[in-house]
Amino acid sequence: MPLATSYDASLPDWLIDDLESLPKVLPTVPERMRLVNELADRNWRAGNGGPFAAIVVDDATGELVSVGVNVVLSSGLTASHAEVTALSLAQRSLGRWDLGADGADLSLVVNWRPCVQCYGATMWSGVRSLVVAGEGPLLEELTGFDEGPMVRDWAAQFEQRGIRVTIGVGYDDALAVYRAYGASDSVVYNARGAVETT
Repeated sequence: MPLATSYDASLPDWLIDDLESLPKVLPTVPERMRLVNELADRNWRAGNGGPFAAIVVDDATGELVSVGVNVVLSSGLTASHAEVTALSLAQRSLGRWDLGADGADLSLVVNWRPCVQCYGATMWSGVRSLVVAGEGPLLEELTGFDEGPMVRDWAAQFEQRGIRVTIGVGYDDALAVYRAYGASDSVVYNARGAVETT
């Protein structure tokens, strides 16, 4: 078998079809998280991956820079989490790997604290702000996902690197999405090759 030389992942067709109808500007943090929770709910129901979504927004203007959802199942790539997708698409759109270059003040808005993989991806992306709906083990309890060994002072580690952290925006709506997912028969794809259905 020849060695692979490239890989890619794409937003799902339903989201690509809806990009033009998404708001171009999201001035408030609650508006941003409302969109994230709506996309997360649509994503798992469409079968692309888990109930996760993320957006990158310019804090100075409120402009929507990129949108991402979890596409692990549709891409076959475990790294294709919502945060990685949103950050990568923002980097492609802006043409730079450092999203904080030239004084840019971009926020990543996501419907829970990043997993251990997305923690690093977010930290090194250059965003200046991280907004999450919630944190802690409740996500794992409701969905069955393994979020990995997150450090206890995860938010402080971001703050030490100049990344502002806001927790608790859209919390109830995020939990409603996770409860619906957990009550479904969707595939829970965890590490170690384990695949479980809830």
